[in-house]
Formats: sequence, structure tokens, C-alpha cells
Amino acid sequence: MMKLFLYFALLLPVSSRAADAISGAVEKQPTNVEAIVMFLIFVAATLGITWWASKRTRSRSDYYTAGGNITGFQNGLAMAGDFMSAASFLGISALVYTSGYDGLIYSLGFLVGWPIILFLIAERLRNLGRYTFADVASYRLKQLPIRTLSACGSLVVVALYLIAQMVGAGKLIQLLFGLDYHVAVVLVGILMVLYVLFGGMLATTWVQIIKAVLLLFGASFMAIMVMKTVGFSFNNLFTQAMAVHPKGVAIMRPGGLVHDPISALSLGLGLMFGTAGLPHILMRFFTVSDAREARKSVFYATGFMGYFYFLTFIIGFGAILLVGANPAFKDATGLLIGGNNMAAVHLADAVGGSLFLGFISAVAFATILAVVAGLTLAGASAVSHDLYASVVKKGQATEKQELRVSKITVLVLGVVAIALGILFEKQNIAFMVGLAFSIAASCNFPIILLSMYWSKLTTRGAMAGGWLGLLTAVVLMILGPTVWVQVLGHAKPVFPYEYPALFSMLVAFIGTWLFSVTDHSQEGQQERQRFQAQFVRSQTGVGIESGKSH
Repeated sequence: MMKLFLYFALLLPVSSRAADAISGAVEKQPTNVEAIVMFLIFVAATLGITWWASKRTRSRSDYYTAGGNITGFQNGLAMAGDFMSAASFLGISALVYTSGYDGLIYSLGFLVGWPIILFLIAERLRNLGRYTFADVASYRLKQLPIRTLSACGSLVVVALYLIAQMVGAGKLIQLLFGLDYHVAVVLVGILMVLYVLFGGMLATTWVQIIKAVLLLFGASFMAIMVMKTVGFSFNNLFTQAMAVHPKGVAIMRPGGLVHDPISALSLGLGLMFGTAGLPHILMRFFTVSDAREARKSVFYATGFMGYFYFLTFIIGFGAILLVGANPAFKDATGLLIGGNNMAAVHLADAVGGSLFLGFISAVAFATILAVVAGLTLAGASAVSHDLYASVVKKGQATEKQELRVSKITVLVLGVVAIALGILFEKQNIAFMVGLAFSIAASCNFPIILLSMYWSKLTTRGAMAGGWLGLLTAVVLMILGPTVWVQVLGHAKPVFPYEYPALFSMLVAFIGTWLFSVTDHSQEGQQERQRFQAQFVRSQTGVGIESGKSH
């Protein structure tokens, strides 16, 4: 049984491997006119939506949560749009192209975290919170320290994710459009600022929805065309793929991508529990009207993502048949032009010609715009709502002041994101995705979960566990083989495992428990007593106003 659990856990770390598909050195391709035209059409349409949204964004609630008027279906599609990234689309299909069966397991494994974790917190999060997940954590604990910790955790996660997305954007554009890296980074930065600055959550949501629909349509068309070539028979697909793949029948055997069990287990846990601690995902639960719609959001998001990753499996095997066996897509040395991560793009050319290739290229870039818009809004809300309004102004800031600070933060984040994207151009940034999930799992998730379910939690325990989890995740990642050896150039790592979530989560939970149960102060007793009021509201949505200072 333990072996089965361990192997299952090893199947989860898809995001970091997928991110690695666009993190290495790339070669600039010839200018793709069709892709540029289609991308300009997408940009024009989404800027039109931003203008429409700006007319409907008048209050703080409109800006942060679209007034709570997004339906469960729309929110689920937008959440799926956040996860169906360009790295997932290109990276997972590349994994299937190179390793076969293992790609299916990696693409679907981390989805387990959605129904388990998000159904566990979705309803209570919606009932307790208003704009950010810090509203939930600070409901019965001290406002100032908890919001400071939550905002710091959010900003670190947002910064790491933004760096990965900006560098990925620049390299994708070199591959797909033939434009310069710096041009791509600046373009993404400007567009994300426009979406968030003027349209807020409403514009961000619809950008994510449109991107998700386009990506699902493009992937569905590719999968259907692949299945058409094999008579809609999976048996024929697998048989023909084994016949042309260099590994032969080995592509149908699992286990080829597993190397270090502890690191894989640690990353898997980080991805599973980190999903429930990502600020831009948690923020989406406040855009719906009630807890029922929040649960529906998770249901639809899981369904859309499961369908998408199933399509990438077909696309990967289709690339083996139609790309791997076609010399037109290979260079003089026999390697795939642009690398294995271009397998899906070459397949688009093979099944749909240059026009469809342009469409897929434009959609791949659009996915990054959708993700960075959500990240930027989450970072701006952490600064304006949690730090400025609640910590600096101690709840006395007006809506106008808070919105002004939020929009200034958006501009600053745009400049910082562009600068970091250019600064990290030559660096291997794949580890940042894993680190972002590790911090979310070690700092944000334990506080959210325990504040909802554990009656003995106190501010002292939450602060100690949260900071210990965050710092442990960062320090262990720096001392591990990815940064200490590959980035800093040392011979051996101080910490032997690649990802820290397994250890940093333990530190966070143990620290929170220890410092809470040993807190015998009068303040701690009062915080424990407030749990009952919070529990009633988390179940019904009725009770003391969320965000009340203690």
C-alpha cells in the first residue's frame, strides 16, 4: 500500500516539468505573420472587453471581485484558464512525445488536488472572505500581524510566478512568432497592466475565459484530426506510435520519468496543497455570489482541466506519428526544429496548415497574458487591501484611497515584472514554479486550513508556523541541488532534495501547533472562543461582519 501511495504521489509534479519545457535556451524562429495577425485580433478583442469592463468597475468590490456577479460556470472556466498555461500545453505534449504513457500520468495526476483540497475550503472561504484569503485568516485572529504575513506570502508567490511567466513569454515569442525576447516581455507587461488597471477582475475574468475557450477549441481540433488519421481507434494510435518511436514498446510502460522519490513526493505535495494556497486562485472564489456557486466553480474547473489534459495526451501521441516520423519538421541532425517542446506546434502545422499554426501560436501567447493578469490583480489586492487599508491605515482607508493604491501597485508590478523578465533572461527559471507552490503550501495553506477547522489556533501559532514555513521553503530551495548546484555553481548541495514542500509543510504545521497549544495568554483564550462564531459563519455565511478588527 505504501508503495502504491508513493508511486501515485510521484505522478503529481507536472507543472515544474512543463515549465521547464520553455525555460531552457531557445533559437529565434522566422517571423510568423499569421500568428502575429491572430494575436493582434485577440489583443484588440480583449482590449475592447477591458474598455467595456472599465465602464462597469466603479467600486472596490467591482475592482477586486467583479461585484460577486460571476457565475459558477464562468468562474470555473476562468480558473481552468489560469491552469491551462502555455507551459502545460507545450510541456505536457512534449513529455508524451518523448516518454509516451508517462505523459498521461503526469498531466492528470495533480488534478487530484482540486476536488480534495478546493472542495474542502471553497464553501467556507466564500462565506468568510470578502476580497483576499487574509480576510479569512484574520477573522478571529489579530488583523495586523496576520494580514502582514498573508500579504508577504502572497507577494512572494506572485513574484516567483510572474518571473516564470515573463521569461516563458519572451522565449515562447522567439519560438512561435520570431520576435525579439525583449519586445515580447515589454508587450506582455504593458498588456497585463492595461487589463488590470482599467478592467479589474471583470476584464481579467473574461480574458481568462476567452483564452480557455480558444485553447480548448484548438486542442480539440488537433486531437480530432489525430484520431481521424488512425480511424478513431486508440489501439491504432498506440500501435502506430510504438512502431515509429525510437523507444518502441517502452513508451507504453510507466515509470521512466521518476528519479528521486523524495523530491518527487515533495513536489507532488507542494503542487497538491499549494493549489489551495495560490492567492490568484483563492481570490476567484470571492467573484461568485455564494458558497453554492463556489462549489460549482471547482466542479467545472476540474472538468475543463481534465478534458484539456486528456487532449494533450492524444496530441503528444499524434506528434509521434505526424511530426516525429516526418523529416520536414527536423533539422539536418535529425532533431526536432525548435526542440521537443515544439512538437504540438509542428503538429498544428501538420493537421491545419499555416493558418491553424498561427492560431495555436497566438493562443499559446494569450495563455500567458491571462495568467499574468490574474497574478497582478492578486498582488495589487495584497498591497492595497491587506497592507495599506488594514495594516497602515488600520481599517480607516476610504474605498477611493484603497483603489488608488491598488492601481499604483499595478503600475509598479508591471515595471517590476518587465525588469525581472529581462534580468532573468539567461537563467533557468523552472524551479521558481515549484518554489511558488512550495511557499503557497507551507505558508498560505496551513493558516487558511487551520483557521477554518482548528479551534485552538492562536495568532502566535499562526505567525510562528506561517513564517517558519515560508522561510524554510525558501532556504531549503536555495540550499538544494536546483539553486545551490545548477544556479550558483557549487559542487554538491547542502540540502539533498530538489523540492522542499514535504519538509517545509511539516515545519509549518508543527510550528503552528506547538506555538498555539503553548499560548496560555488571555488573548489566545479569546481567539479560541471566537472560533465558534467563525464556524457558524463558515457554514451559513451569516454572522459577524468579515474583516472586523479584534
